[in-house]
Amino acid sequence: MSLLEVSGVTKRFGGIVANAAISFAVADGELVGVIGPNGAGKSTLFDVITGFYRPEAGRVRFQGAEITGRRPDEITRMGIGRTFQKLRPFTGMTVLENVMVGALLRAPEPAVAREQALHYLELVGLADQARAYARELSTGQRKRLEMARAMATRPRLLLLDEVTGGVDQRSIPGLVGLIARLREEGVTLLVIEHNMRVIMSIARRIIALHLGEKIADGPPEEVVRDRRLIEAYLGAHYA
Repeated sequence: MSLLEVSGVTKRFGGIVANAAISFAVADGELVGVIGPNGAGKSTLFDVITGFYRPEAGRVRFQGAEITGRRPDEITRMGIGRTFQKLRPFTGMTVLENVMVGALLRAPEPAVAREQALHYLELVGLADQARAYARELSTGQRKRLEMARAMATRPRLLLLDEVTGGVDQRSIPGLVGLIARLREEGVTLLVIEHNMRVIMSIARRIIALHLGEKIADGPPEEVVRDRRLIEAYLGAHYA
């Protein structure tokens, strides 16, 4: 049985079809990349999976249970965590308090949540910033904070939305290494990424979207040679 099953998911915004009958499955322990040009429907798909949007058609199952249309907090409790393309830290709280918010989902008391939050701050390399306010962090540090907060919810499946987006080139290798460490924690990963070098280096399987449709699904070396993907990124001339 697959850990995550997405079956025929369609999501519209008025006359715009953001996701068109998308289907795929993710097995326990996989690291699957999701790629596609801007407007391909990648983040919308994450929003459907995590309950921020209800699809017009199709369904989502997690660990065999139907989660289509459930609230985001219910889905988080079931074991799906996520980060966001647009960073959403609690800027008036400290770095430690931000991660404690995630840990309190399962921790029986604040003291336990604090201990768990410190563990995940150490994991993402922010332990020395625990007392700083989230608003003081750089973009790269905020990306790490989001991952720590999501991990603190103790997910079985973690959705990462453009971890390397908007950061300077010097920060990218560290973030790539962090994704590998998250996988070592036993988490299954579904990763949206625009940087092809990054996704080729971390994923054993890639799903490509274009204009809301899934146009490829397979090993990275096969997907990047797919004519439809090349045309979507570079145009028909290059394809």
